[in-house]
Amino acid sequence: MSNKTPKALRSYRWYGPDDLRSFGHRSRAASMGCIHADYQGKPVIAIINTWSDVNPCHSHLRERAEDVKRGVWQAGGFPLEMPAITLGETFQKPTTMMYRNLLAMETEELLRSYPADGCVLLGGCDKTTPALLMGAISMNLPTVFVPAGPMLRGNWRGQILGSGADVMKYWADRRAGIIDREAWIEIEEGIARSAGTCMTMGTASTMTSVAEVLGLSLPGASSIPAVDANHPKMASLSGRRIVDMVWEDLKPSDILTKASFDNAITAVLALSGSTNAVIHILALAGRAGIKVTLDKFDELSKTTPVLANLRPSGKYLMEDFYYAGGLSAFLKSLSSHLDLHCRTVTGGTLGENIAIAETYNSDVIRTLDNPAFSSGGLVILRGNLAPNGAVIKAVAASPTLLKHAGRAIVFDSYDEMNARVDDPALEVDANSVLVLRNAGPKGAPGMPEWGNLPIPRNLLKTGVRDMVRISDARMSGTNYGTCILHVSPESFVGGPLALLKEGDTIDLDVAKRQLNMHVSDEELARRREAWRPREGIYPRGYGSLFMQHVRQADEGCDFDFLEGTAPIPEPEIH
Repeated sequence: MSNKTPKALRSYRWYGPDDLRSFGHRSRAASMGCIHADYQGKPVIAIINTWSDVNPCHSHLRERAEDVKRGVWQAGGFPLEMPAITLGETFQKPTTMMYRNLLAMETEELLRSYPADGCVLLGGCDKTTPALLMGAISMNLPTVFVPAGPMLRGNWRGQILGSGADVMKYWADRRAGIIDREAWIEIEEGIARSAGTCMTMGTASTMTSVAEVLGLSLPGASSIPAVDANHPKMASLSGRRIVDMVWEDLKPSDILTKASFDNAITAVLALSGSTNAVIHILALAGRAGIKVTLDKFDELSKTTPVLANLRPSGKYLMEDFYYAGGLSAFLKSLSSHLDLHCRTVTGGTLGENIAIAETYNSDVIRTLDNPAFSSGGLVILRGNLAPNGAVIKAVAASPTLLKHAGRAIVFDSYDEMNARVDDPALEVDANSVLVLRNAGPKGAPGMPEWGNLPIPRNLLKTGVRDMVRISDARMSGTNYGTCILHVSPESFVGGPLALLKEGDTIDLDVAKRQLNMHVSDEELARRREAWRPREGIYPRGYGSLFMQHVRQADEGCDFDFLEGTAPIPEPEIH
């Protein structure tokens, strides 16, 4: 406990003074059934809840908010639940990435404009975790993140199904005529069996793992399945812990360091986590005022083994990971690659948090002397096609395609791709390189998960299941294949991808970290002279704001005016 007095609480400015404005605050609290003893001299805890009827990943968060409240009350705090916009990955269009920064802004301003002394963040779906953390880091109040947790594993005719990876696998079979509509409907009804996020090591579980490794969740929180009885227990314990954190004045700025971000990157690589984590970690670091670049990902990738045998690059699912010991056991296996002195929300260190962790299935969580892959969870590529970088999950790609040269088939939009990709007249073969452009942060806009370009149907029917595919888009963390993503600068702003022509030869060499087109500098200069930018589609509104201020993928896609740690004054109360 610190020596902080109740009058030093931020919420005292709203509830404490003997003046007209505080009278209004207290009288309205009374109208909701509260008495002075409920909040007087107690930390007020904002519970930012992203529950929504249109977000199945978060359908249980109404209940979890009550669990958090129970813990807050038990620890002597006063909980206030505050709904925030939901980023429902499966329903929101054009992409949840379009609205990540909006939720980050809302989170920061909710915490700033209301009488919050600390906060508990409820979320888990792909962009929700980074958005909530970005806002909380910028506001810098004591914070605990409660992850939504993965759903139960799917089932179809006795086969275990995993989100994304199996969807793409069986969709390819459907397009090739191998499975019929009846089987497809059965898969549809068997793949998502409970509340919670995707049960593969997709973006959701990658980012909740990042939150835990950064020290912003309780130990083991990210691995618990959404409907497991330990999940509400974890939520209640988070509510208890945040009250103590307020008295201790333990804030994100006391926890987040360069070393903690290095730990997060290392963990993502060893998990063979989602490519999306690259963008989100860059954005989180930018909010914390810590410089992280793509080079750090590539530097650590060369020496970090993959220890998690999880789909889409491995065999198992998140439920298996939890039973095998979860993230705590995984981090203990990886501990020689981590800085164990980093502080966490417990008040202790990462090393202390994982000290007693054990692995119960060594095929799910591997050891350093028996990794799933020796390295290459994620690889950063550069070259004249991606001077500012691109990313590939090499361990989820076809080994035979990691060094490849092929003729480019170029699609200028998603609609054009859909119209042409199955055209029998398309001059494409298994060696071709499929390219989608105008799918980046500004080009799509919002950088949707379009990067897993479909294999042409005529090739599917011959047994082809992977090709080299390149875009300035993102890809679902649950997907697999030889997909080069986040090409930067994007084509919409005149990056080299905009200058590529159908028929150009593209050369990929993952071992050398190279991605090039066989076009001379002189020819590229001529093409650049002839290139003309496209018009944006937003004349007004949030879309216009987005287009004006979003950064490129290699910079984290945050808004330029939200980055950094410049202080903002507390709101005046009159």
